[in-house]
Amino acid sequence: MTQAKAGDTVAIHYTGTLPDGATFDSSEGREPLEFVVGSGQIIPGLDVALPGMVVGDKKTVEIECTDAYGPVNAEMRQEIPREGIPPEIPLEIGTQLQMQTPDGQQMPVIVVAVDDATVTLDANHPLAGKDLTFAIELMRIDPA
Repeated sequence: MTQAKAGDTVAIHYTGTLPDGATFDSSEGREPLEFVVGSGQIIPGLDVALPGMVVGDKKTVEIECTDAYGPVNAEMRQEIPREGIPPEIPLEIGTQLQMQTPDGQQMPVIVVAVDDATVTLDANHPLAGKDLTFAIELMRIDPA
């Protein structure tokens, strides 16, 4: 049987859970996730779990935050003056907003704190700092 290796295009079904068992993402009810093994298209801890698997194999992979979305980076949080935000923009904690970087790129941020003078925005990935578990099933291999 053909084993998955770097450079192969594969398709997997997956369910991602947090340490408390809560599901944060799943391919259930959708097409399998397709990507090239070893290309950096998915998080590193999941990418390294695939080589050697054959179609039909199932496995559960525990991934530390450093091999997932990385640790929380304090530099990705920014306090800005409240008056710098137009009044029609909602500022409830947990609200996702879009900011524009100086080079014009769009960047999602989440409102994490609000007081009378400032709003704190966090540009870290929502799963940064979290260890993750993935239950995966290899559905297809297209050899390189």
